[in-house]
Amino acid sequence: MEKLTNKEEEIMHILWNLEKAFVKDVLNEIKDDKPHYNTLSTIIRNLEDKGYVAHNAYGKTHQYFPTVKKEDYRKRFMNTAINNYFNNSYKNVVSFFAKEEKISVEELKEIIELIEKNN
Repeated sequence: MEKLTNKEEEIMHILWNLEKAFVKDVLNEIKDDKPHYNTLSTIIRNLEDKGYVAHNAYGKTHQYFPTVKKEDYRKRFMNTAINNYFNNSYKNVVSFFAKEEKISVEELKEIIELIEKNN
């Protein structure tokens, strides 16, 4: 799977939520920094070229739908981030969030309980 740009990722989240959509439907979902219709159409076609999206044709109009599951993309994204930024160490990930105060002691205890239950 080819890496997505931030804008492409934003469009994919919309398509995952809508499940299938015409360009105008996607455009309606964009809150900030709305691209021009033609620009959005090009972004979606690029997603199709990258293998993330396919379409059904209705005359000259195309209805797009994701071909990659959100869960599969999330797993790949997380694995890449952990490998690139945390030396492939989940301990380093948790430590980072603890130092940044993004995770509480209670949440850490819940994680430990989940791990113990699954072992």
